Amino acid sequence: MHWWIRGYATRGSEWRRALGRLWRSRLALVGLAIVVALVVVAVFAPWIAPYSPTKINLRERLKPPSVAHPFGTDDAGRDILSRVIYGSRVTLRICVLVVGLTLGIGTLLGLISGYFGGWVDEVLMRVSDVFLAFPALILAMAIAAALGPSLENAIVAMVAIWWPRYARVTRGQVLSIREIDFVAAARAAGASSTRIMLRHILPNCISPVVVQATLDLGEVVLTAATLSFIGFGAQPPTPEWGAMVSVGRNFLRDYWWYTTFPGLAILITVMGFNLLGDAVRDILDPRLRRGP
Repeated sequence: MHWWIRGYATRGSEWRRALGRLWRSRLALVGLAIVVALVVVAVFAPWIAPYSPTKINLRERLKPPSVAHPFGTDDAGRDILSRVIYGSRVTLRICVLVVGLTLGIGTLLGLISGYFGGWVDEVLMRVSDVFLAFPALILAMAIAAALGPSLENAIVAMVAIWWPRYARVTRGQVLSIREIDFVAAARAAGASSTRIMLRHILPNCISPVVVQATLDLGEVVLTAATLSFIGFGAQPPTPEWGAMVSVGRNFLRDYWWYTTFPGLAILITVMGFNLLGDAVRDILDPRLRRGP
């Protein structure tokens, strides 16, 4: 009992030191503030947005930024500020679904592959090699094109190209953990393979997977925007930032605000996720820590 209490106290002090490093890092706080703001805007979009994001008003077509429309209007007279605000909902949904699904699928397959080894490991890793052999964006475009242009199919395409990363990371951790004494003791005590994997191995290899997930969030936003920009992702009139930039490029010469504000939303969101991801990496993976 005393060793358990000492271990708990040690872990608690480590987390306090980690959170202290987070609060001392200005860039990490900036990233956290951006992500929190994104979540707040997405949750309260119906109350924050001054107009409907999809209602057409041709009388207000292509109006420049003003008091009534701080971000101007698009070619259908829709308020760009409202569309950017509602676009945060689409972006957050994509991030949660893509990262959540890839983390779950990849972690499970990596856990099974690393623990059982043999032909199971060989089959799963060769399948992941097939996905990793292609450039990620090109493969996502091919899958999205084959399934048909829609936001849901774009999410499926991104899940398909991302799960091997988590499978590889998890497998590497499992290979280094499965022969440690506490795993051998659980096996000798008659614990089932499922119990050993979920209760003994998974908790000890989850930190690198979480680090990978936080670092991938910004890339998910960019990939989703890219797929929508080229027509394979969200379709009009869905207020998705990449799709807004795609339509607005036709008016860029005379109506700069059309693409500028959705583009800035993508830039700020990606920067926020990347800054927060770096901070989480420094906290959860001491080997990669860059400073005190």
